[in-house]
Amino acid sequence: MAQLVVRNLDENVKRRLKQRADKNGRSLEGEVREILRKSAEPGLDAGIPAKGFGTQLAEIFADTPKEFRIPARNEELPRPAKFRR
Repeated sequence: MAQLVVRNLDENVKRRLKQRADKNGRSLEGEVREILRKSAEPGLDAGIPAKGFGTQLAEIFADTPKEFRIPARNEELPRPAKFRR
């Protein structure tokens, strides 16, 4: 495994990383390792998300109760409103 040394890291950054590591149940080193691993995933460097936007939305709303889902469209297209003069 490779080693990486980061010099001149601001104390506030180190403190926030430590808080984040504690929250996630990791050591500081483990938290930094996970951040680096995620940031180096394929596609992220090109600005391309690992999953498409529609897939992400579908996953987020998969547990939405049925009564809150958008009903399927019928074949009739919406008609414009008619106004009288």
